[in-house]
Formats: sequence, C-alpha cells, structure tokens
Amino acid sequence: MRKYFLLSVFLCLVLSLHAQKKLELVSPNGELKVSFNLSDKIYYSIDYNGEVLLKDNSLQLTLKNQVLGQNPKLRRQKRTSVNERLTPVVPLKYAGIDNSYNQLVLTFKDYSVEFRVFNDGVAYRFVTSLKGEVEVMGEEFVINFPADYQLHLQQPGGFKTAYEESYTHVQSNVWKPEDRMAVLPALIDTRKDYKILISESDLTDYPCMFLKGTGTNGMVSTFPKAPLAFTESGDRSVKITQEADYIAKTRGTRNYPWRYFVITKNDRQLIENTMTYKLAEKNQLQNVSWIKPGQVSWEWWNDASPYGPDVNFVSGYNLATYKYYIDFASQFGIPYIIMDEGWAKSTRDPYTPNPEVNLHELIRYGKEKNVGIVLWLTWLTVENNFDLFKTFNEWGVKGLKIDFMDRSDQWMVNYYERVAREAAKNKLFVDFHGSFKPAGLEYKYPNVLSYEGVRGMEQMGGCCPDNSLYLPFMRNAVGPMDYTPGAMISMQPDVYSAERPNAASIGTRAYQLALFVVFESGLQMLADNPTLYYRNEDCTRFITQVPVTWDETVALEAKAGEYVIVAKRKGDKWYIGGITNNGETQREFTVKLDFLKKNRSYQMTSFEDGINAGRQAMDYRCKSSQVKAGDSFTVKMVRNGGFAAIIE
Repeated sequence: MRKYFLLSVFLCLVLSLHAQKKLELVSPNGELKVSFNLSDKIYYSIDYNGEVLLKDNSLQLTLKNQVLGQNPKLRRQKRTSVNERLTPVVPLKYAGIDNSYNQLVLTFKDYSVEFRVFNDGVAYRFVTSLKGEVEVMGEEFVINFPADYQLHLQQPGGFKTAYEESYTHVQSNVWKPEDRMAVLPALIDTRKDYKILISESDLTDYPCMFLKGTGTNGMVSTFPKAPLAFTESGDRSVKITQEADYIAKTRGTRNYPWRYFVITKNDRQLIENTMTYKLAEKNQLQNVSWIKPGQVSWEWWNDASPYGPDVNFVSGYNLATYKYYIDFASQFGIPYIIMDEGWAKSTRDPYTPNPEVNLHELIRYGKEKNVGIVLWLTWLTVENNFDLFKTFNEWGVKGLKIDFMDRSDQWMVNYYERVAREAAKNKLFVDFHGSFKPAGLEYKYPNVLSYEGVRGMEQMGGCCPDNSLYLPFMRNAVGPMDYTPGAMISMQPDVYSAERPNAASIGTRAYQLALFVVFESGLQMLADNPTLYYRNEDCTRFITQVPVTWDETVALEAKAGEYVIVAKRKGDKWYIGGITNNGETQREFTVKLDFLKKNRSYQMTSFEDGINAGRQAMDYRCKSSQVKAGDSFTVKMVRNGGFAAIIE
C-alpha cells in the first residue's frame, strides 16, 4: 500500500512540474499568448498568432532580505476572465471603454504575480503580502528580442530630466548598458508589422521605471534611488544631498505598478489604445461635477504682447493685458486663461500678487466674463506653502499649473499624488509641467487634467514634425499631453527663424489646426497671441470649436513617425485631424466617411494645405462641402503639413 501511495505522490509531482512548464495565458480573441517557464526565475514569452515577439523575459523584485521571483515555487494559480464597460470621468478618447481580458494570478510564498492578457496587450504586476514596511532594493524587468528590432526612445542624460528630449532611433542589438538610458514610454518596431509600446500604470509610492540596453539584444529596468536629504537650489529646484541604497521604502502588503505592453498589428491601434486607463486605480473622488476640462488661452509663449489699434495700453504682465486675454477668451468661449510666471510679486511667495497684475480684480473680472483663472507655480513653492490650495479656492482660482519637478523618484511620485489629493479637496484642477509621463494618477484623481513631459512648442525651432509625429504613437498614447499648440505664424524648417514675442512654429497652418484634433489633453492651450487669433478668425473659430473630451475615436491612417489621420466624435459632430512629417513633398490619402450615420446629410468645413504651403507654410484653403456616409474624399498634405475638418 505504501508503494502505491509513494507512486501516486511521485505522479502528482511530475504532473505539477509539467503543468508549471506548460503554463499559458491567451487573449480573449485567441491571437495573443503568454507562455511561462518557472525555473530559477519567472520567465515569460509573448507571441502574436504564433510569431514570437518577446522571448524569455524575466521579472524579479529584490527586497532587502529576500528576492521575489528567485527559484519560484508555485503554490497555486487562479484564472479569471473579465468583460466590463468602463466610463472615464475625463474621456480623452471614448465616453465608454470595453475592458476585456483573461487573467492569471501565480501565487508564491509572500507574493503573487498577476498577468492580464488583452486583445491588444499584456500587463503584469507584483502583489506582496508582507508585514510592516519593506525596502525595495531593485526591480528586474528584463525583455529579450528574438531579432534585431528598431527602438524609438527618449534618452535623457540622467534621472533628472524634464522629459523633453527629442526621440532617438536605436537598433536593439547595439544598445549597450553604458549608453544613455530611456524613459517610458518606449516604442519597439519588430519590422514585421507588429509594434510594441511599453509603459506603466497605477504608479503610486514607487519611482518611475527607466530602461537600459543589455548589450545582448534586450532591455533591463533601472530606477532612481530614494532621496533622503536635500538642499535648496534656487527658487524652483533642490539638490539631492543624500540617497538611500533602496529605490523605495513602502508597505509590505501592496500592489506594485503595472508593467504593460500594447501590442499591435497596425499603427492605428496605438492611437486608439486605452491601456493606462484600464490598468489605473479607479477614481477616488466622490464628487467630480466641478471638474471642467477645456481650452485655455496662454500668454507666456507670445510674451503677453497683444498689439494693434484695439490695444491702447502698454502690453505686458499687467492688469490691462490680462483683461485683454480674458476678453478674447470670453468672445470665443474659451473657459480659462493661464497666468504664468509674473502674476506673483515673487516666485517664492504665492500669497502676494504682483500689484501691476491685480489678481483679485482679474478673478472678479473673469467671473463676470465666464472665464476662469489658472495660476502657474513652481513645485517647490507649492511644497513650501501646502496650505495654498485652500487659499486659492477661497480666492476663486480654478486650477494650477505646477512646474519644474524634473524628477521621478519615490518622493516626487508621492508629491504628485499629495498635490492631486489636496487640490481635489479644494476643487482645483492641476496641469503638471516639467513632469514625467502620465501613469494612472489622472484617473485616480481626475482633477489632474494634463501633463507636459513632451518636446512641445515651448522648444520653438527645436519642436519639429519629424519628432512630433511620434507623439500620437508614444507620449500621447499613454495619457494627456500639454504640447501647447495653436501657432498662427507657421514656417517650414529650412527657413525657420523666430523668438518671443513673435513666436512661430514649424509646420503649416493646417498642421497647427489639426493638432487640436490629433493631440489629447484635458487642458488644451491656445498658445499664440490674441492679436493673431483675431486676424485669423476663421482658424480661431475652428480651433475653439474643437472639444477636449470625446465620445469616440477612430484612427483612419497611421504610420508612426510619418503620418496620422484621426476622426473623433463629440455628440453628433465629427472632427478630422491629419498631420505629416518632413519626409515627402506631398502625401495623399483617400478617406472614407464610413463612420457617419447613414441616411443623413452633413456639412464638412475643412482646412487644407494651400498650393504653396510646402514653401510658404502660412498658405491654406478653407472649403465647405456636403457629404454623407459612404462618401470618400482626398486628403493632400504637403511636407510638415496637415488637414483639419469639422463635419456636422
């Protein structure tokens, strides 16, 4: 009898080991598969319709006294399937989002690893159940490429970065550990139609992840250490004088950030993806009725310099000029103006307005004109005066633009959340500048309307379509983006020359109009001078009609780094935006209006590149036509050009 018992135990062990080696998780549509191998580490590979895209990736979480994921002994596994409908508070792409995935939770001693496979991606996270606090010494996120891939990266010189570097384009097999690291998101071109976007979500009480090359055709994670001591360095920064040997000190029982891969068969799917939202922690605010996304007139880029026969005052950062901006915003239905650096007497003191500005009179005047005030502040001033949220709410301020964080260690990630929470408590929205990319906080606290962390128009001639054509597929693909569009002086790159107050952009006029449809932000800037908007009223009327939240998004044409045409719906109106890079003299597309409702007639008003726009970027044509469902029309875009339309 004992012999049979031992034989049965042996067979159970063999079957258990076999089951561990054969662990797989497949997407709801059966196309995407994750295969697991539990040996000295937790390994996984990802294939799409049998094509191996990532092979023998590994994951570990190193704590001070143990390594989670080393020689893993699987205790149990649990599979679930989810099919639900989500409703974002600030719908940047869709009013409702289908969230369908298959989930596998692998449970080990003291921790588990949770994998989800969607039709368009894969995500995983560590979940720990340890007592007290733990020190996280590091986290291993290793991916390996089965062939030479092209990597589209943003590579700073160190962990201190404003996330505004131009994209670089690196072959995976030559990226070495000593080369510059990369921030998230990163875009991988497999050269076989598939693209993979890597980022993170539900980032809380933990540093942002960066990536380095392995030198062996792969990537590995790296993280900033937790800072312990600081000294002040000017009015908007600090110098870290002491770092810990760990990257985070945190609760022993918690969920760690999601690491995710959006995996697509065509580039249109990158634009339509909502992975950050689907993995983010749910909205924490009970009352969200006061959160009002919208457009905002901004004075910094044009140096507060309206001019002309209707400007009978000395323009600048003063009361008369800001009233002029409020009047402009009110006339075109723009709900906010931003008051950038100069509204306060000192950047260090948020309670004493510049007497030449007279903030309280502007708040009163704005209320009379139905225009709210947004105030710029350095993050350091906010940190040193954390009761300002209550004060600003009492004054009647609507939101804050907080700048120059330029870090993403655990302390700074927690700062973002403290700000979001305190701002929400006082019914203020937030736009983070000098910031890392969105990673879920904007859904947990939907009063976070936008983030910079992008090479936008502030960079003047350093902001060109060849770089910006990656943004819809990378930076904007993970969350809202404060690019500050809306230039009315347009130039081609070979003749560019401009500086404030006569700021200009690279790209055609139609390109600038299209950015308001293509780029997503809950707080979308009109960066240029009201004087120029008044002089170009047809363009201004179009821009100020474009919503910042959407019911539906349909990517029509897309190739990362080269071109994108997208249609978006708000109510019964559709908007189309198309932009292209400097690559070809002219690109031509046939757009089918299959997304319109049948048996209805529509009017389309479009803005197109003019016949000379390839040389004189200011040239555009405004046209009007009758269209219906099933119709087709031709979109022609010159180099660095665009197309914008409203269909109603």
